[in-house]
Amino acid sequence: MEEELTFSTFILSLTTSVLLNMGELPDPLTNQKQVNLPLAKQTISLIEMLKEKTKGNLTQDEERLIDHVLYDLRMKYVEAAAKQ
Repeated sequence: MEEELTFSTFILSLTTSVLLNMGELPDPLTNQKQVNLPLAKQTISLIEMLKEKTKGNLTQDEERLIDHVLYDLRMKYVEAAAKQ
């Protein structure tokens, strides 16, 4: 049975994409960790845009999720960029 796509699962999917592109998680197909910081940054920017465009239309849980995700991803991005 396929899980219903919700705003929260969409944000978590984008988060996984960022983590893959920062080399935090291995690619599920190759099992290799690869770093693509420009793509990670682009996806973080996409999440930021979604936050701005959905302002006032999210539940409290969705707002907390997107705020938490953005904070964590930004911190991880700074760490990953410093290693380059």
